[in-house]
Amino acid sequence: MIDFGHGTHVGLRRDHNEDTYCAEPQLGLWLVADGMGGHEHGEVASAMARDSVIRAVSAGKGLTEAIRAADHDIIEHSRARGESLPMGTTVAAVRVNPDEHSYEVAWVGDSRVYYWDGELKQISSDHSYVQELVSQGAISADQARTHPHRNVVTQALGVTGPDDLDIETVVGVLEPGHQILLCSDGLTEEVSDQVISHTLSQGLPCQETVDHLILAALDNGGSDNITVLLIGRALE
Repeated sequence: MIDFGHGTHVGLRRDHNEDTYCAEPQLGLWLVADGMGGHEHGEVASAMARDSVIRAVSAGKGLTEAIRAADHDIIEHSRARGESLPMGTTVAAVRVNPDEHSYEVAWVGDSRVYYWDGELKQISSDHSYVQELVSQGAISADQARTHPHRNVVTQALGVTGPDDLDIETVVGVLEPGHQILLCSDGLTEEVSDQVISHTLSQGLPCQETVDHLILAALDNGGSDNITVLLIGRALE
């Protein structure tokens, strides 16, 4: 059996929420999108990404194809409206086959996907300036957390053209007792991987775990919008 929890919060320093998400167990689809652009552009971009992916998956498209279609839709929307400000969004999505319990994860940007099997493993890799510095050995992962350019993404829907979009994917099997966590950077900027790991280790229901993680982000400053989804397979 698949259990899941979900939640989003505007945070303590923003006046509106540019994050959006979907939890569609009938489609086996969960998604987080973190919009950017300001002046409500981020809210529009993330909502368009969510709706486009749901529409494409419902029509039988694969996750990569659905995300590429969402990128196209956002770009065309901006062009049609003659928008002068860029409008973009990250996306991190997972599809779970409820019969085989296989999963596919796909992402663009710096919203993250983790796998929990008793240990926390980040299975996505941020499309961000600081991640490139970490990969080059120029800075450490700890330094990346406080780097002044930590919010600069190198790939985003609505900003990167469909032909240049680097949609990364990971596939696997969701084993009994294991969980998949999707989140916007409003969680990971405020809550360390160690604290996330400790929270998951408590064995609480998925929704209660999500609530604890959002509260932890708020307790640590809540400087950005916070969105968390947790998908788990029950022990059999």
